[in-house]
Amino acid sequence: MSKTYLELSQDDGSAHKFYEVTVQGQVVSVRYGRIGAAGQTQTSTFPTVQKAEAAAAKKIGEKVRKGYEPAVQGQRAPRAVTRRQVASAPSTARAVAPVLWRFRTGSAAFGIHIDEDRCWVGNQAGDVFTLAHGGEVLARYQLPDGVKCLVADDFWIYAGCDDGRVYDLSSKLPFAAYDIAADVDIFWLDIHEGVLNVADRAGRLTVIDHEDEHQWARGGRGEHAWMVRADDRAVYHGHTRGVTAHSPDGGAELWHTPTQGAVLFGWQEDDAVYAGTARHTVQRLSKTTGAIEATYRCDSPVYSCATSPGGRYVFAGDSASSVYCFDRDGTRLWKLGTGGGSALSMQYRDERLFLVTTDGSLVCVDASEAAVTAAQQGSVPVARDVKLAATLPTYAPATAVAAVATVAAAPAGSVVVECVQEYGRTRIHVVSEGYDHSWNVQFPRAIREPGARYVVDSLHAASGGFYRVRGDIRRLQ
Repeated sequence: MSKTYLELSQDDGSAHKFYEVTVQGQVVSVRYGRIGAAGQTQTSTFPTVQKAEAAAAKKIGEKVRKGYEPAVQGQRAPRAVTRRQVASAPSTARAVAPVLWRFRTGSAAFGIHIDEDRCWVGNQAGDVFTLAHGGEVLARYQLPDGVKCLVADDFWIYAGCDDGRVYDLSSKLPFAAYDIAADVDIFWLDIHEGVLNVADRAGRLTVIDHEDEHQWARGGRGEHAWMVRADDRAVYHGHTRGVTAHSPDGGAELWHTPTQGAVLFGWQEDDAVYAGTARHTVQRLSKTTGAIEATYRCDSPVYSCATSPGGRYVFAGDSASSVYCFDRDGTRLWKLGTGGGSALSMQYRDERLFLVTTDGSLVCVDASEAAVTAAQQGSVPVARDVKLAATLPTYAPATAVAAVATVAAAPAGSVVVECVQEYGRTRIHVVSEGYDHSWNVQFPRAIREPGARYVVDSLHAASGGFYRVRGDIRRLQ
C-alpha cells in the first residue's frame, strides 16, 4: 500500500485544503477536504495494479500543478472558529410575554427560519429541527458542527456551520453547497439568487458564486460583522462602525452610515434595512441612500430584531431577556419578558413572534394585540413544553456518491442532468429538452462524478444565468 498526502494553504486564506491518495492493489482511494476535518472519500477500482498506480499518479500530478505540496498531516492548524459569547440578564419588564410553546434544543441556538409550513431552528451542537407552527417536532438534521445561522433563499433553506460549509436542507438529504475559505471566521451569512455573502470576525465581506467559487471580498470599515443582508440592489454589511452597502457586482461601495453603536444583528424589508446595535437601539436605514429613517430605543444592547411585513411593526430582543414592539415611526408599544433567555434571532409571522434564545429554546409568542394586552394585565397562557417524539426522522449530510439513491429510469416530469469536465473543472449541464444546455446547474460537489447522469425533481432558472435544483437528487443507472 502507498499513501501520498498533500496540502494547499495559501497566505491569503483562499485555500486551506488537503488531498490524500492511497493505492492498495487495484483500489485507489482519494480523501480530500479542509485541513483539520475528516474530509470526504471517493474510491475507484481498476482492472490492474498498473492502471491503479497510473491513475493515482495522474491525480497527484494534477494537484501538484495546482500548488499542492507534500505535507505532514496534523502540523497545520484547522480553521479558526469564534463561538458568539453573549451575556443574558433577567428581564426588567413588568410583565411576561404570552408564550404559547417552548422547545428546548439542548444547546445555545442562533439559527431560525419560519416559512408558511414549518419552523426551523439550529443550535451549537449541529442540530437543526423542523417543527409545525403549533410546536410538533417533525424532523431533525444532524450537521457536523455548530450552526451559525439559518437563511432562506426563495424555496431553498441553508445552514451555515462552524466547519466552514453551508448546507442545503431543501431536500430530504442535506448537501454541502458552499465551502468557505479557512481564513474566514464566519459570523453571519445570507444567500440571494444562489450567491453566498459572508460576514466575518475581521469585519470583511466575502462573496461566493453558485459554483462555490470566490467572486470578491472587501475589508470592512469595522470589525465583528454580525450583519449581512442582500437583494438585487446591494449587499448590506453591518459591523462595529455601522452599515455599508456594496454593489453585488464587484463590491463597489454604494454608501456607508455610522450607527449608534456596533451592529449586532440585521434585518431587511424591501426598501429598508434594520440594524440592532450595542447602544440599545434598532435603526432603520434607507436601502437607496443609507439615511437613518427611524430609531427604536430599547433599554439594553439589542441582540436581534425583526419586522412585520412592510415594517409596520418593529420587534427587538435585548441582552436582558426582554422583547419589544414599536410602531413604524419608533413609538414603543410594549416591552415584555421572555420568561427565559435573551433572543439571539427572531422572526415574526401571522401574529406570532418566534425567538431562539441563549438557553437554546425556540419560543413561540402570541404577538396579537389581544394577547399582549392581557399579558400586560398579568394574564398569560400556560406555555406548553414541547418534547421530542420517541421516533423522529433524522437526516445527515450526503458526503459521497454512494449516499445518493439510484434509479433505472427518469420518472415522468423529472429532469436529467449530466456531470462533465470543462477546463479541468467538473460542471453539471442539463440533458433534458426545454432548457438552455449552455447554463451550469448548481449542484453538490461531493457527489459530482464526470460522466454520471442524475435525475432531479425540477430545475429553476436564477437571475445569474444558471439553474438551481429543487427536490431530491438521484443517480441514473
